Amino acid sequence: MKSDLSSLPIRDKWANKTEFLLSCLGYAIGIGNVWRFPYLCYRSGGGAFLIPYFLMLFTCGIPLFFMETSLGQFSSSGILTLFKISPIFKGAGYAMIIVNVIVSSYFTTIYTYPINFLFYCFQYELPWSNCKNSWNTENCVEVGFHKINSTILKNSTGIVTPADEFFHKEILHLSPSINETGSIVWNLFLCNLFSWLATYLCIMKGIKTVGKTVYFTATFPFLILFILFIRGVTLPGAWEGIKFYIYPQWGQLTNLKIWADAAIQIFFSLGPGWGGLISLGSFNEFKNNNRRDSILVPIINCCTSVFAGFVVFSVIGFMSHETGLPVSTVATAGPGLAFVTYPQAISLMPVPQLWAVLFFLMLFFLGLDSQFVQLEAIVASIIDEYPVLSRHKMKMTFGVVFAMTTCSTLYVTNGGMYWLQLFDWYSASIGVILICLVEVIIIGWIYGINNFVKDIEFMINEKLGKYWIISWKFTNPVILTLLLYTTIAYNSKISYRGEFYPDWAVNVGWCSCGVSRVRVASHCVKEWGPANLDDLKDWVICVQIDRLKKTAEFDVHGSMQHEQFVQLSAID
Repeated sequence: MKSDLSSLPIRDKWANKTEFLLSCLGYAIGIGNVWRFPYLCYRSGGGAFLIPYFLMLFTCGIPLFFMETSLGQFSSSGILTLFKISPIFKGAGYAMIIVNVIVSSYFTTIYTYPINFLFYCFQYELPWSNCKNSWNTENCVEVGFHKINSTILKNSTGIVTPADEFFHKEILHLSPSINETGSIVWNLFLCNLFSWLATYLCIMKGIKTVGKTVYFTATFPFLILFILFIRGVTLPGAWEGIKFYIYPQWGQLTNLKIWADAAIQIFFSLGPGWGGLISLGSFNEFKNNNRRDSILVPIINCCTSVFAGFVVFSVIGFMSHETGLPVSTVATAGPGLAFVTYPQAISLMPVPQLWAVLFFLMLFFLGLDSQFVQLEAIVASIIDEYPVLSRHKMKMTFGVVFAMTTCSTLYVTNGGMYWLQLFDWYSASIGVILICLVEVIIIGWIYGINNFVKDIEFMINEKLGKYWIISWKFTNPVILTLLLYTTIAYNSKISYRGEFYPDWAVNVGWCSCGVSRVRVASHCVKEWGPANLDDLKDWVICVQIDRLKKTAEFDVHGSMQHEQFVQLSAID
């Protein structure tokens, strides 16, 4: 026992609480807050959607956030060594690593696109504002010089905007389908290298560089978002777009899918199940009160999503005003919003180059700090599992980044967007929900909710209320089970731009989801506890005293702590 503990490397800690909070905010607040939530809110009942959204925040989002940061902080371990709490958690740890590797390999590509756009933002006329370029087709229709009415769209087939053709033909060089992966798109490849280099520079020394980087990467997007908000609400037609965004449609609340969408949005926005929260928490001081942090960060995250909706729909309202198209026609979600609709709207503004630069810089930094937390989770977990590598952390980090850069080459080919959508559709949904479901079952029913609550109370030196116990033992398992069911049962066939994927591609997607499944086991092991020797000794003594008060309940958990107590007592 003594030799095992003494062989552990000294774990880095955040220089202060602000670094942890900013890292959590940077990790949670990402591109999805800008391109997914606003459209989801508009489509799902407007202001009425905020009721299930914030209800799911407090019943599912905050408890899961607190649980994962507590697991990391209590054990001071990464997502592999942490799961000594139960053998099943070892499998869950590897599942998190697999999901992280798959998602991280394509996620960098998403914030590679804004870099590509930035190179075109310094031209006298933005190239996606007109149909005069070599990549434009006869179906291209310019907006802004005349009104476009819905009759034209109905009577014409294949009509596209300049921004649509710019993104798909000039940036992506998109092939007709996933059947044609094609060759490397070199402009994307070079920007992808830059993105990975930026990621490496942020994590090359672990939290020593992460903690300093987030002061800028986590705050700068807020500044830009506020500037874009001020500009957006002063545009003609802005309030018409905002009205569509917030006008409540109360009848939508009877639709169960709206509630499922709210839970899924909360779930994927906060990021449990990926390992990032566990990794961030593991660098906290053992006695840090992470309960307050775990309430504050999710609330800020959700409020940012709502605020981003005003930024997005004010500009969509402006585009509707300029083109004559209804807001419902202009509004889109996902990559189409970020790289087609919003850039097209920007091109109609005065001094469009300025607003384009600000918008794409914001997208880049929103993606960057989400990505480097995921990469740091992978690196920290490998070092925790193999402590000898801690002496070569920068080299090992470079090796991981190099391997991930190589894997990401698939997504900068002509068919890269199809592959990106495929793995995002499957790997980043079902697998992550399943991992979280396994977590709450182990905490609530196998390790024991009472044991876990006592561990946290010892750590933060405060009592936990019934809210947390009910959430971890009952509410979260039920919600996650329903989410898993609805995600699988109502999983429509994947498509991109109206083209459905072939069966072989769908099978590849399901296989990528299946590799993250974990085996089920049901007993605790002896190594669970704080990694720090002093914290471990205090914890064992605390648990031992509690057990001695209830000698009749001196079960396997207590026997395990007794053995640790005897061994630790012999350590000077």
